[in-house]
Amino acid sequence: MGAAASAGGLARVVLPHYQPDDLRTLLAFEHPGAAEDAGPFEDLIRLSREYFNGRPASFDGLICELPQEKTFGGRVLRACRQIPYGQTRSYSWVAAAAGNPDAARAAARILGNNPLPLVVPCHRVTYADGRLGGFSAPGGVHVKRRMLLLEKALHE
Repeated sequence: MGAAASAGGLARVVLPHYQPDDLRTLLAFEHPGAAEDAGPFEDLIRLSREYFNGRPASFDGLICELPQEKTFGGRVLRACRQIPYGQTRSYSWVAAAAGNPDAARAAARILGNNPLPLVVPCHRVTYADGRLGGFSAPGGVHVKRRMLLLEKALHE
């Protein structure tokens, strides 16, 4: 797992998937000039360990670099951050919470480009009928399913 931050807060989270050298290459490409330093990420590291060890973890206190709240994308990402651990919401719910109840597909596209998976918990967003929908992080919907099972938000 890796992350990048800017002056505005957490800018990128990469879920566990890559080998360490590949992860460094990806983050260096996406964030040229970034220095490798775990110090600013102590809270993210602690919370991620709790989360992936099956304990409820809230990432709400982490400051994130998100699009401005006046944009639909910014409102979608902020609405998604409000979905509690162990619960899911529909793309329609996210769109309505972002101020445009008729824009579920647009909300899904925005979440498909979420640069902060886990912290902006887009894995908790499903279709209205309960189907999982997509997940653009490496590992795809298989990872989404595993995360929801970990949170006990999905029962198979």
